[in-house]
Order: sequence, then structure tokens, then C-alpha cells
Amino acid sequence: MNTQTSANPPLTDPRANVNAQARVGVGCIIKSGAYIGPGVCLEEGVYIGANVVFVDASSSTVVTATKVKRLAIIGANSTVYAGVVIAAKAEVRPGSVVTRSVPPNAIVEGNPASIVGYVDTVHEASRRLHTGPGSGQPTVETTLVKGVTVHQFSVVPDLRGNLTVGEFGRQIPFEPRRYFLVYGVPSREVRGEHAHRQCHQFLICLQGSCAVVADDGENKVEVLLDAPHRGMYLPPMIWGVQYQYSADAMLLVFASHHYDSADYIREYDEFLIAITRATA
Repeated sequence: MNTQTSANPPLTDPRANVNAQARVGVGCIIKSGAYIGPGVCLEEGVYIGANVVFVDASSSTVVTATKVKRLAIIGANSTVYAGVVIAAKAEVRPGSVVTRSVPPNAIVEGNPASIVGYVDTVHEASRRLHTGPGSGQPTVETTLVKGVTVHQFSVVPDLRGNLTVGEFGRQIPFEPRRYFLVYGVPSREVRGEHAHRQCHQFLICLQGSCAVVADDGENKVEVLLDAPHRGMYLPPMIWGVQYQYSADAMLLVFASHHYDSADYIREYDEFLIAITRATA
């Protein structure tokens, strides 16, 4: 077992089996019955529960790397397939079978494991900023995440069909140059997982529902979009994730800029660095 010297060394139960070709970082905890096979890399502060098994896909010449990044948690009796990357601060709930990589801060469970939530996320926590004078009038609510707002638009009911309307530049704080639709998403798939440097976005689920997580590097909020008169504004430099799509979900996204791949930040660690630089 390769470890690093530190005042906070790994704590490994003697009944755990840690292969000599595994790497275990400082501050890791490995419980009884766990099997850490060759090619597995545990970064600092990782927790491995009892009887967790990392599937060994090595041969005499090839070792498939499996990585668990800093402060991730893997619950008891879980199985992790070879080659999987479990990102920083992710949580694998007990008894799960992880067959593919897990993004930062995600909570997964089941067989095969799928995302069921995100750590340290507040659900629907918001403070009303403005409320119209009567029933059915538009409202805008702030959230704990800087600049992110949730909008309820006016609904005009009619026997011929209902109508809802929102105005860019008034209720929505930018003028759109692009839109795109996301639909036909399998329920266990995750979309988004990026931030924009300059682009503003506004999301409306026209049909069905999906959950949106917004993250400013300090706070995270999750909002359920489940009605065509309900929308969510994401300013630049906010990490956005959409998941838990219903089978019939159709998500409409308005964007303030034309597509530019250079505007995307696709790695969460890079996003945190950019946030730190912007506030320094």
C-alpha cells in the first residue's frame, strides 16, 4: 500500500484488503472488509465503508485506473467498477453498484447507481423579491445562489386554451440571441454540468419536469421546473446541472449569446478556480 506521510495518515481497518499497487492518500478511512484493488487511487480524505469492493480488471500487463477524488464517500457494501472516477465530495450511498463515473458533489444510489441529489443543496429555498398585486400576477424570487432567480409568470386561463407570457428585458434580465430544446432525455441521465463565462440563460420546462441545480461555488440550490409558467434565470459564472427528467420533459433554454465553446467551463475544479480569481 502506497501512502503519504502526514500528521493525518490513512486509517485502515486491519480486516480490509488494500493491494500494494493501490494508492491511498492522507486522511482516508477504510473500513473492515473493504477491497482496494490494484490501480485504485484514493485521494485525501476519502471514506470507504465496510465491505466496499473495487472491481479488479487488471491483467498481467494492464492495470485499469480507478480514482476516488478528495473527500468523496462510498457507503458500505457498494461495488465500484474498474475505470470509474468518483469526483470530489461525491457520495455513493450504501449498497450501490457504480458502473460509470460520478460528477462532483453528486449523490448516487441503486444498481446501477444513478444521481438522486447533490450534497449541501438547498431545495426550493428562496426569498420573494417582488410580487405582483394579485392572483396570477408574475413574481420573482431570489435564491441563496448569487444572481439566480425563480420566476412565476402570469397565466391567462381560457376555454380555448391557457396563455402564459414573459418579457425579455423586463421580467427576464437579458435579450436572447439563441434558444435550444432538450427532450427525450432518459431519466437517469444528467445534462448541463458546466458554467458560462459571459452567457446568461433562462430555463423553462414546457412539458413534464426536471430539476435544476445552481451552484456559485459557495451555495447550491435545487429548483423543480414543472410548469410552463415557471422559469429559472442563471447568470454567468454559475455552475448549472439539470437532472431527474420526466419521460415527457421538454426543456427550453434561452441564451444571451451565440454558441461559443470558449465560453464554457466544463470542469468543476476549473470553475472554482475561476470564481476565486474573480473575487480576489
